[in-house]
Amino acid sequence: MSLYLGIDFGTSGARAAVIDQEMRLCVQVSQRFASVEPHQWATQWQDVLFSLIGQIPADIRAQICAIAIDGTSSTVLLCNRAGVPLDTPILYNDARAGSALADLQVFFAQANLHDAPGQGVVLSATSSLVKLLWWKQQPIYSQARYLLHQADWLAFLLHGQLGVSDYHNCLKLGYDVARLEYPSWMAGLDVMPLLPQVRSPGSVVGTIVAAVAHQLGLPINCQICTGTTDSIAAFLASGITEIGEAVTSLGSTLVLKLLSATPIENGTYGIYSHRLGDLWLVGGASNTGGAVLQQFFTPQELLELSPHIPVQQESPLKYYPLTQLGDRFPINDPALLPCLEPRPASPVDFLHGLLESMARIEARGYQLLQELGATNLVRVYTAGGGAANPSWTAIRSRQLQVPVLVSPNTEAAYGTARLAKSSRE
Repeated sequence: MSLYLGIDFGTSGARAAVIDQEMRLCVQVSQRFASVEPHQWATQWQDVLFSLIGQIPADIRAQICAIAIDGTSSTVLLCNRAGVPLDTPILYNDARAGSALADLQVFFAQANLHDAPGQGVVLSATSSLVKLLWWKQQPIYSQARYLLHQADWLAFLLHGQLGVSDYHNCLKLGYDVARLEYPSWMAGLDVMPLLPQVRSPGSVVGTIVAAVAHQLGLPINCQICTGTTDSIAAFLASGITEIGEAVTSLGSTLVLKLLSATPIENGTYGIYSHRLGDLWLVGGASNTGGAVLQQFFTPQELLELSPHIPVQQESPLKYYPLTQLGDRFPINDPALLPCLEPRPASPVDFLHGLLESMARIEARGYQLLQELGATNLVRVYTAGGGAANPSWTAIRSRQLQVPVLVSPNTEAAYGTARLAKSSRE
């Protein structure tokens, strides 16, 4: 039997999922990251990678024929010629590279590159490219030979080939996913020798290193594939293939991803598009979401109060639920004030107002994506903790005016296992 392994490296831990030819889940294991010093992060990632694989039953491991790994977007490592990290990895949300961002903005202005491909994605203190430019200013840079994303480096530990990545991870490195090449303007930054070769996600890079296969009990002909980012892996888990279908992640924040025939890029609203074969995954994220609910209700209270909401009646309360100042999508206003008043005496009415208002924001988000040129919305699948709330689902369906369904699979590791399977198709 041929089995496929997907490994997801998220923000707090890692998960592994094994699926069979019919995409049935065979095994799933997970491991949280321990609290270690930053200089130990890469070592811990390697230990967790090998530990996760080792937790899979030996008879299952012996049948794994392809492996893919996802990692957090824009988590990067600067490595020497042997693939050894030269510095602490810079995590996805680390904004230390603000000075390099200012330099990149000057570079674009001086070169008159106002509409350069990928400009809207890389002009962020947390983009992979800006982090590389920050490293370029550090003494350690003279020893550097490779800039790798988290998923690239972990896959290297299995296949042994340095300098290989995928176009999902490389979007925020400046890679032009429409033309499938690095744009010409990047030559002016003098970083090209460190950039990885870019392949389609799920492409076979090579077979597993023999010594690693022996150590982990994997077949010596097991193929290691290019990976993806954790958020794209979660989308792939849904199995969506039709344009107009979307996934809303109802976690601490609200994240929308719509499968479109056309790409959209709009830096004002933080909107960009990932390539999925010949289609495009258009996304936006709002700061509203479950974190606001947690300020006012315990999980038990949400469970008890939600069934009492009259879901077919629209709440008259017009909130903009935020935990702090500012939002970027679907309203771009860094000074936007949270609106949580008036607060009714009834907790059911208050919860109704919060859920209704979040549903309005979600509907406005999808409307904005369509106004900017994305394919019309036809169906929404839901991932995240909010998917388990039937009352919220009913309210959202009324606001969105399309069917709202719970994603059959939401684990990123499952989506990455599907990606590994695609390498054999």
